Amino acid sequence: MTGSHATPADTAQAPERGRGGGMALLVIASCQLMVVLDITIVNIALPHIQTSLGFSTESLSWVVNAYTLTFGGLLLLGGRLGDILGRRRVFVFGVLLFVFASLLGGLSQESWQLLAARSLQGVGGAIASPTALSLITTTFREGPERNKAFGVFAAVSAGGSAIGLLAGGVLVEWLDWRWVFFVNVPIGLLIALATRRYIRESERHPGHFDIVGAFTSTLGMVMLVYGFIRASEDGWSDRVTLLSFGAALVLLAVFIAIERRSKQPITPLWMFRDRNRAGSYGMMLSLSAAMFGMFFFLTLFVQNILEFSPLQAGLAFLPVSVIVAVGAGITSQLLPRWGPKPFMVTGAVLAAVGLGWLTMTDVNSSYLGSILGPVLVFGLGMGMQFVSLTLMAVSGVAPREAGAASGVLNATQQVGGSLGLSILVTVFGTASRNAAAEQIPRFLKEGTPAQLLEFRRTGQLPGHWGDEVLASGVSSAFIVAAIMAVVAALVALVVIQVRPGDLERLQGGAAPPTTPQDAPGSRPPAPGAPRD
Repeated sequence: MTGSHATPADTAQAPERGRGGGMALLVIASCQLMVVLDITIVNIALPHIQTSLGFSTESLSWVVNAYTLTFGGLLLLGGRLGDILGRRRVFVFGVLLFVFASLLGGLSQESWQLLAARSLQGVGGAIASPTALSLITTTFREGPERNKAFGVFAAVSAGGSAIGLLAGGVLVEWLDWRWVFFVNVPIGLLIALATRRYIRESERHPGHFDIVGAFTSTLGMVMLVYGFIRASEDGWSDRVTLLSFGAALVLLAVFIAIERRSKQPITPLWMFRDRNRAGSYGMMLSLSAAMFGMFFFLTLFVQNILEFSPLQAGLAFLPVSVIVAVGAGITSQLLPRWGPKPFMVTGAVLAAVGLGWLTMTDVNSSYLGSILGPVLVFGLGMGMQFVSLTLMAVSGVAPREAGAASGVLNATQQVGGSLGLSILVTVFGTASRNAAAEQIPRFLKEGTPAQLLEFRRTGQLPGHWGDEVLASGVSSAFIVAAIMAVVAALVALVVIQVRPGDLERLQGGAAPPTTPQDAPGSRPPAPGAPRD
């Protein structure tokens, strides 16, 4: 499918000074916050959604996965749409689609209706989010100005998960679970209106939409995540589990083959030839996996074992968003002097320490004694990481590939979160089954007749027996999450190499380097572009 030809401009125009710079950043950051926090804002409402719409325990996880999978799977295509059709136009469309899907989600009366709305929300988010990041690269000049913008964007991206948990707690406790969807409607409409006033349209590059590539990558990731979730319920030898993994491998292999042959792929494979960019993508994959798992399992822990209300559970995570913002702000100020590598290494180590600390939680743990300290350490590390990774991944990319580069970065975050959560759920399920095998004999001996009857009806261990099972599974999941963070630290230490030119660009003293996209003879020019 072919897009429009480029305008004569070589780069997008920046907003008028004194009129749009600050407001443009506010609009972009607000959209990213709305999209990112929606991943976790629903977590607090899951028990209420299950009761209201009749989800089974197994199918309830798809309320989260339906969003993250379409979001992560279509981010690459979303970035390309902005490059070809104009980023402001596509950004507004994505926001409005997200608003429409949120309205449908809040009005859902059946489980399938909510899952369909969540999938459509993911599509809207996949269009808006990478376009928002690429708008930063074309709106703010490289150097201190763009560093500051990236710092704000990174703080929002990293802290949005915790803010979503807080907002979800407030909305569920004071209003109704449906308001975790309805709240997006007025916010999204204001963003769409402000965008047209404060953000100028970017140039439109010629090209085509890699629909087949987007389809195979998205479906491949859906099958891969489904395989892990299925394995957590039915085991690794289950026929459907094995078929899911087999289908995922075939689809992802086809996706890579398509991208290698396409003149304008949604995932330009040359981006991975740069070791710093490839290392940044790998780190984002690992750290997002750990982060999604931490929020998911801590939400279960504080509500089921510590018996926090939805609002209390949301407030428990508020310090995370604060420390993430602090870490991102400090990093954005010091990064031009020291470069990104020290913050990438230190941030990943702090994340690993925080997750390792959380492995010691058990049924006797308290929030102040066992939860607050680890999440603050983890949050500080993630705040340092998101600024460094964002700058390293998109620095020096040609303007017409900015959407694709930001799409890959965002995709690794969402795909890493989805894959990581499915892997950690598998670990949690295995550990929980082993713990249940130990607790059931004790429960059958000690439980009251009413508790025994409830157990036969639901299959769930009540009281402290169930808490022991949950705590064992959560602790095991945190062990694997900590390993994921350690892998990210090793990548930062071994793979990332900051060159003198990188520091000069961060300080605003040098022009962006030539990328493989711009190097003469490196690849065919886009249709309609002048040849050397």
